[in-house]
Amino acid sequence: MTARLRRTAGVASLSAVALTLAACGTSGSSPNAGPGGPTAGSPAASTTSASPLPSAPAKVSGTVQLWHFFTGREAKAIDAVVADFEKAYPDIKVVVKSGQDDTKATQAISAGKGPDVDLSYSTDITGKFCSTGAFRDLGPYIARDKVDLSQIPKPVQSYTEYKGVRCEMPFLADTYGLYYNKTMLTAAGYTSPPKTMSELTTMAEKLTKFNADGSIKVAGFVPTVGYYEDAPAHYAPTFGATWLKPDGTSNIGTDKNWQPYLNWITQLTKFYGQAKLAKFVAGAGQEFSADNDFEKGKVAMMIDGEYRNAFLKTEHPELSYATAPFPTADDKTSLYGAGYVTGNIIGIGKGAKNPEAAWVLIKYLTSNTAAMVKLANGIKNVPTWNPALNSPDLVADANFKTFLDIFANPSTATTPASPNGGAYQVTFQNWIEKWQTGKAGNNLQSGLSSVDKQINDALKLGTAP
Repeated sequence: MTARLRRTAGVASLSAVALTLAACGTSGSSPNAGPGGPTAGSPAASTTSASPLPSAPAKVSGTVQLWHFFTGREAKAIDAVVADFEKAYPDIKVVVKSGQDDTKATQAISAGKGPDVDLSYSTDITGKFCSTGAFRDLGPYIARDKVDLSQIPKPVQSYTEYKGVRCEMPFLADTYGLYYNKTMLTAAGYTSPPKTMSELTTMAEKLTKFNADGSIKVAGFVPTVGYYEDAPAHYAPTFGATWLKPDGTSNIGTDKNWQPYLNWITQLTKFYGQAKLAKFVAGAGQEFSADNDFEKGKVAMMIDGEYRNAFLKTEHPELSYATAPFPTADDKTSLYGAGYVTGNIIGIGKGAKNPEAAWVLIKYLTSNTAAMVKLANGIKNVPTWNPALNSPDLVADANFKTFLDIFANPSTATTPASPNGGAYQVTFQNWIEKWQTGKAGNNLQSGLSSVDKQINDALKLGTAP
């Protein structure tokens, strides 16, 4: 099993993270209205109130402690690049601690005992970490060293800053698209993957196989929120749905693009039968293992990130599959080719004992083209630095290139930063899990309005719902 954490699981942990950091500072309102948040495209987009730094020291030395969440193959990729860094900067020693999740890091930073450099798996901490100072403002370092932020794609820029404070740099990205079993589609008479949600539904129904007792043997596509990477955040760009209003309050009940998404869940769930689908989901194989349902041929199509390619190559090289952009809502076909992007973020903890050396390490990991290409090739994630993204040394077969293209699409979006972290996503997802089982009433608009109220009430209190 890999140490990679599910994005949905990462979001779920943010309630605890937000509460842990609540005492570190006051909450504000997020300005992000769209699914991609702010899309500033130049270095000037990252403003800061911090004082400018003096010239960079002629020599930087000392020890830096780096915490990250990876283990196994992915941790080895980090170690290899850190070794390269130490050769380039022999006066800096990096002490690496792998397998550190956000909760551990947050608690350590809050206690003033955190790492110099922390690599997080969740962009949802950005609002809280930038607004409370849990991560130091990197703006002065970026300005002093003239780091060209225009080399970072716009959605990625948006998830590493909050209210003009850029307290993080992007490490690598995860981009979401469609995986499909080529053998199953061909047997059903299909020569290409679906491009709209109607096509996805029709194909899912045709590709589904039932056992003699009526239970699901092979599911064409599972619409259940909470199943692997089935999270509302990953579908928002598909439907053109937005999360927050300009004042940072919830836009879920107002944005009519969420209702088609929920109706689609209901429609496909009804085809399977709620009880049958629930039983199938309950019996799912572990997501990051060779027992994953798609890898085992138990589902014909699924939504997932680019990293799945690496698992398939090592765990089930015999599987004939392909990747494509995820289908769009029927009335949003202009969005085809885009998708959801999130990623790993890296910052300097507020209690860092050697912040200058920490910045040298961060700058190397996030803006050194050779280093980022080596990390992307080793971890099998998407580079967030354009020269690395376009490097001929980046290993990308056809199935991986799908995600590079999605990442580069101008309509690709992310989730906006909030002082409550990803709590608004958790609230919505919790409600959907009730909705899809018929436990949230029959009035969809009323239910969405209740979600808005819960999110907004929590925002006023400065706590996670």
